[in-house]
Amino acid sequence: MSGKAIARTTEQCELGEGARWDDRRAELLRVDILAGRVFRDTVSDDGALIPVQIHRVPGTVGAVAPVHDDEGWVLATDQGFSYLHPDGTVRALGDVAPDWTRMNDAACDPQGRFWAGTVAYDQRPGGGSLYRLDSAGKTQVMLDGLTTSNGLGWSPDHRTMYLIDSGPRVIHAFDFDPDEGTIANGRLLVEVSEEIGSPDGMTVDAGGDLWVAIYGGGRVQRYSPAGALREEFFAPAEQTTCCAFGGPGLHRLYVTTATEHWTDEQRRAQPAAGLVYSFETDATGVPAARFRPDPIWWADVVS
Repeated sequence: MSGKAIARTTEQCELGEGARWDDRRAELLRVDILAGRVFRDTVSDDGALIPVQIHRVPGTVGAVAPVHDDEGWVLATDQGFSYLHPDGTVRALGDVAPDWTRMNDAACDPQGRFWAGTVAYDQRPGGGSLYRLDSAGKTQVMLDGLTTSNGLGWSPDHRTMYLIDSGPRVIHAFDFDPDEGTIANGRLLVEVSEEIGSPDGMTVDAGGDLWVAIYGGGRVQRYSPAGALREEFFAPAEQTTCCAFGGPGLHRLYVTTATEHWTDEQRRAQPAAGLVYSFETDATGVPAARFRPDPIWWADVVS
């Protein structure tokens, strides 16, 4: 157990999520899923977040990723995918999921494909799936039978993909084929006890350790690639949701939190909830992988 949480924002998010480091502009990206907001912040040398822009998206927004050779971002929105232009306009790229579900967490693999999971609005077991958006704009269901498809990450050698299913409180590992963008040989890596909470968003550091936000547990847990718990970092907010390394040197861990389903009275009573926190660590993170679209298809999207 180490590290002290430092609050870096003052506004409470309802469902703060999706922290990512965009190295194109040296900005920390994050979302407020249910409010449909995408936040962009620069980071000062001492770790403070300096607001750049808040983009409002129609409906929900589960995650955001930078686009290679483009100034905009790809989003997991409502039941599909969208493109967010730097001027704030949003263009739908197509729906893929049933209307009784919504997109949740998402991330690009190291080769630039965008993977996004879903959750049913009633969070029914088996109602979630994992989709992949490839460079040509084609989508495919890669895994179904999930409950709350959540955090995604890849090992430094690109040979293992990690996926969190928050409903059963587990972290899966899969063999990953970087050339084909396929997964195989799924296995249970970690199961978090109900007393601790539920694994939510995650990031993988440059050394291969998994950093996992524990929803309901007010903490981030650091696991080895073999699934051994190494460290815990505690935040003064029960609903810790996602984490990403950001800032100079990528040593500082930023953690999003939530006030999901809370009343206004609860939010006033617990002003430390729903904020973004940072921790000093001995680890080094990696920037968010970028979506790498085919230039011919993408020219039609951004025109």
